[in-house]
Amino acid sequence: MERRAPPEVASRALYQQRIYVFLGERPRLAARTVERLPGSVASEARDILAARRALKRLTPPTRRRRFRTGPPLAAGVLLGHYREAQRRFDVAWPVLAAVNFVETSFNRIRSSSSAGAQGPMQFIPSTWRTYGMGGDVHDPHDAILGAANYLRRSGAPRDYRRALYSYNPSVDYVNAVLRYVRRIRGDRRAYYAFHAWQLFVRTASGVRRLTGP
Repeated sequence: MERRAPPEVASRALYQQRIYVFLGERPRLAARTVERLPGSVASEARDILAARRALKRLTPPTRRRRFRTGPPLAAGVLLGHYREAQRRFDVAWPVLAAVNFVETSFNRIRSSSSAGAQGPMQFIPSTWRTYGMGGDVHDPHDAILGAANYLRRSGAPRDYRRALYSYNPSVDYVNAVLRYVRRIRGDRRAYYAFHAWQLFVRTASGVRRLTGP
């Protein structure tokens, strides 16, 4: 399978993403814009903007100057990994996809976190030793299975909020992930759109794009 979306898809996804980046920095304009959108589009925009606001509160601008990045696995390949994990651990694949998206933009960001978390699903070494089942934390397949194992042992699928809070103890994190889950569950095309989005980071000097055309 192709590792990257076709150029026209990547360009349209980046255009859409830039709109959300722009509106995310301008709450009043965002509110006025959403008011003018038709119902289903407005619902999508509210979820995405709310998720971005939550993650913005959670993550201050980075002082890091250098970032390790790389291409994600193809969306279809990742979907196969999510579904395998769903069959094995009964954790819904949209939840795993949303976590993968929020944590590393589907493994576009390869740098370890400030807390030492590593890999596509961002495990600290001690947690990985417990839940990683002997796999490679940097391998997307192994990392997705490890995340499903962790979420299952933390309360999923009975209580996804509790499981996600255990994964990252922040209400903002939980709310952001679940907003993205709702979009993916409602329309699988949202998953492919998010997969085609590029990696942006907030720095002290503003928003910076690290990947993409």
